[in-house]
Amino acid sequence: MPKDFNDDPHLDVCQNIEVGLREQYDRLPGLIDTQCMFALDSAKVAIKQQFGYARNERVNVLPGTEGIIDWCVAIGQARIGDASNLTLKEDVACLEKIKRSVKRHSEAGPRGYYAFIRHYV
Repeated sequence: MPKDFNDDPHLDVCQNIEVGLREQYDRLPGLIDTQCMFALDSAKVAIKQQFGYARNERVNVLPGTEGIIDWCVAIGQARIGDASNLTLKEDVACLEKIKRSVKRHSEAGPRGYYAFIRHYV
C-alpha cells in the first residue's frame, strides 16, 4: 500500500517549510511557483553544503528567492540531528516532496501552490 502524505514521520518539517514559503508568497506578490521550485532545488544544495557535501555544486539564487533558500536552510540546520532524528537525506526528501507539491498545484496557475497552501498554513 502506498504511503500517505500524512503518514510521513517528518510531516512537521514539511509544514515548517510551507510556513516559510507562504510567508515569502505573502511578502512578494510577484513570486511564482516556478521560482519557488527553483529555490527549493537551490535549498537542497545549500543544506548539503552546510553539512560538508555538494562542495562542487553551485547554489543558484534568483532575485526574490533568497528568503526561501535561507528559510529552508535554517529549518534543516535546526532540525537535522535534533530530537526528531531528522537526517540530511530526510530533510532533502522533505524539500523534494514540497517541490513536487508546488509543481502539481502550479497547474492551476503561476501561483497555484500559494492559492493552495494559504488556506492550510
